[in-house]
Amino acid sequence: MSRGSHPWSSLLLAAALTSSLAGIACEHHHYYRVYDPYYTDYHQWNDDEVVYYRRWADETHRDPHRDFRRLPPEEQKEYWTWRHNHGDRH
Repeated sequence: MSRGSHPWSSLLLAAALTSSLAGIACEHHHYYRVYDPYYTDYHQWNDDEVVYYRRWADETHRDPHRDFRRLPPEEQKEYWTWRHNHGDRH
C-alpha cells in the first residue's frame, strides 16, 4: 500500500464501522401491529406495550424477554385479558 492511500483507507474503515454501529442502534425499534382475537382489536406493539408485557410477565412469573408472538395461544389470551383490565396507564 502506498503512503498516499493510507488516510483514505482509515477514513473508509471509520465510515464502515460508524454505519454498522448505527444499524445496530436502530435495530431495537421494530414496531408492529398485533391483533387481539379475543377482544377483536389491534395493538401497536411498541415501547409502551413492551412495558405492559414485561409487567404481566413479572406478575405471572414468566420470562419477560420471550417474544409475545411465540407464546402459546392460551398464554396470549391470558395476556390480552390482563392487558384489557389494566387500561392504558403504566
